[in-house]
Amino acid sequence: MQAFKSMLLGCFFLGTALATAQQKDYADEVNTLMGTDSEFLLSNGNTYPAIAMPWGMNFWMPQTGKMGDGWAYTYNSHEIRGFKQTHQPSPWINDYGQFAIMPVTKKPVFNEDDRKSWFTHKTEIAKPYYYKVYLSDYDVNTEITATERAAIFQFTFAKEKNAYIIVDALDNGSYVKVLPDEQKIIGYTTKNSGGVPDNFKNYFVITFDKPFTYTAGVHDDTIDTNKLENTSNHSGAVIGFSTEDGEQVHARVASSFISFDQAELNLKELKSDFEATKAAAKEAWNEALGRVEITDTDEDHIKTFYSCQYRTLLFPRKFYEINAKGDIVHYSPFNGKVLPGYLFTDMGFWDTFRALMPYVNLVYPDMAEKIQEGLLNSYKESGFYPEWASPGHRDCMVGNATASVIADAYLKGIITTDGLEMYKGMLHGANNVHPTVKSSGRLGYEYYNTLGYVPYDVGIRDNASRTLEYAYDDWCIYQMGKKLGRPKKELALYRKRSLNYKNTFNEKFKMMSGRNKDGSFPDNFKPVSWWDAFTEGNSWHYTWSVFHDIQGLIDLMGSKEEFVTKLDSVFTTPPTFGSDEKAGKLVHEMREMQVIDMGQYAHGNQPIQHMLYLYNYAGQPWKSQYWTRFAMDRLYRPTADGYCGDEDNGQTSAWYVFSALGFYPVCPASDEYVMGSPLFQKAVIHQPNGKDIVLNAPNNTTTTPYINKVTLNGKTYDKTYFTYEDFLKGATINFEMTSQPNETRGTKASDVPYSLSNE
Repeated sequence: MQAFKSMLLGCFFLGTALATAQQKDYADEVNTLMGTDSEFLLSNGNTYPAIAMPWGMNFWMPQTGKMGDGWAYTYNSHEIRGFKQTHQPSPWINDYGQFAIMPVTKKPVFNEDDRKSWFTHKTEIAKPYYYKVYLSDYDVNTEITATERAAIFQFTFAKEKNAYIIVDALDNGSYVKVLPDEQKIIGYTTKNSGGVPDNFKNYFVITFDKPFTYTAGVHDDTIDTNKLENTSNHSGAVIGFSTEDGEQVHARVASSFISFDQAELNLKELKSDFEATKAAAKEAWNEALGRVEITDTDEDHIKTFYSCQYRTLLFPRKFYEINAKGDIVHYSPFNGKVLPGYLFTDMGFWDTFRALMPYVNLVYPDMAEKIQEGLLNSYKESGFYPEWASPGHRDCMVGNATASVIADAYLKGIITTDGLEMYKGMLHGANNVHPTVKSSGRLGYEYYNTLGYVPYDVGIRDNASRTLEYAYDDWCIYQMGKKLGRPKKELALYRKRSLNYKNTFNEKFKMMSGRNKDGSFPDNFKPVSWWDAFTEGNSWHYTWSVFHDIQGLIDLMGSKEEFVTKLDSVFTTPPTFGSDEKAGKLVHEMREMQVIDMGQYAHGNQPIQHMLYLYNYAGQPWKSQYWTRFAMDRLYRPTADGYCGDEDNGQTSAWYVFSALGFYPVCPASDEYVMGSPLFQKAVIHQPNGKDIVLNAPNNTTTTPYINKVTLNGKTYDKTYFTYEDFLKGATINFEMTSQPNETRGTKASDVPYSLSNE
């Protein structure tokens, strides 16, 4: 009877209208398939269902795409080719150190087209800590759970005389050896997409709990039962056995970028069995996701939040291991040596300086400290901070965003040692460019330092974007330099350079544009034209890239009224692209802007994502409240098409989780978070220092996007931003939400967020 009552009580709570994160199963709110309905022509996230641990060194994924395809898992696919260990940060950067495992029956096969099997999402379970799918062609259920550097596979076979498991070390140079007496397969893969030294290898060890009755090695797609050890362009193995109906076979897998011995050590991360490992992985995800506790009546909002938060916990990836002595060590993708200390990788800071890294600093400062130590090691080992790392320097994107990432962490007290050394690395990056990877350091720094901008007509692409980002990065250097007590002459130089954004302001259009070396502006400038002077965007997107001095931008435009009119125009200007549209050159970022029906607002790409918050600086905060809520409602949902463009290493997810909490770091390396519109009735951020940030909006609904009143720790609060110091001490914030804008709150000069021009 007691059990029956308990069951009824459980059903009651499941059926109640109030969905609350107090259930504690945060990981089960996550849909890891969110964003997987993507392709080369249109991104709805460009994600894949990673079976992983937070910031884990290795992820696992079902592979639907062909070997080497950046879109390795797409929701509209029908066949699985294998289960791949992956380190892919995005399809555009692609993968490295990958290898695959696949169960088959009836006959030994190896080629990915021969071994693939049909599946359906109806039998697929995709959680951060666990994945399960039915392979219909083989009548096999495959389950995976993982640790940071290892995983356990659980294959459930039917009664089958000929059951096989394939290990594919992929092409580009690989090695595999079958050890039947040990029920083990070892190997390494060198497959990569760049950013590795010549001695790069991912060593793997796989042990099985069932003796082999069939063994074969594979060299260049040829299955050979007489050769169990192979080094070739494309190596692999096939092992086999007979099974009873429902018999479970387990494969325990670990890998290392250091050695086979280290891979064996990493195998010890696994618990005694599959279920114990799965439970530990779930607990780790619940702890990490549970740093933010949500209460709301809308279950989809909760699922979207935790699905996005899951993405914020994947990158940057741990690239370090723990040796036999218990020391933290890493293989350096910069010089090929095994060195002491932390290292992290698979991160494009051009995307993530905006919100992902500030989110880690706020909610996970304990991890942020390790990331910063790893960043310093990157500089020590290569001479530059990597602006895009995967695993070493990659030539991708523009700017010098590590200046923002480091300064934000230092000014928030996360970097407690080595601050001066990290600062010197920032100065080096600001006045040099990597000899081979032009995105590390500053391409065009000579022009920028002398003219105050990177010219349009000197053969350096994305010149206006570079100028704008370098100016903000110089402000970050200036801010950190002040905190370090650097010489006044040095501080004055970087403060002056931080105003260089003004040199790209085209007075005729009241917008940013390229500028020729002689000081003139190009005659062919069209604000809607993509590329040219801008990176993956146009002037409508980059005009707002003055994170540190929005008041200065207002002054350039003439007045707050003109500034607001220009902001409004983003949404009313048709989503056209200039000459590119006629030439048939629409790429996915353009199409993604076009289809969301928000004019020139391109949320699917990062440069404009902070723009919705800028009404706060011009005395009309209710418009920021309207548009941030509008963007959350229109552009995010916990489904396979749940994003509106590239998710990009957690950045677009971080925009959502910040915005859903009700604020956003418009200017990282300041201590301010600018208000938007909180989405939930209650949210609690559990800080590691034990001081909670409690955000209450009890009357919040889908029809109340506007803030009527705010109290901070019981006192009326009229500013349109919160500070890091407010949060660090613990804070209780109450929002009174309404369906109509309050056009008097937050409009005084003292209410607006920081701008350099107001210093």
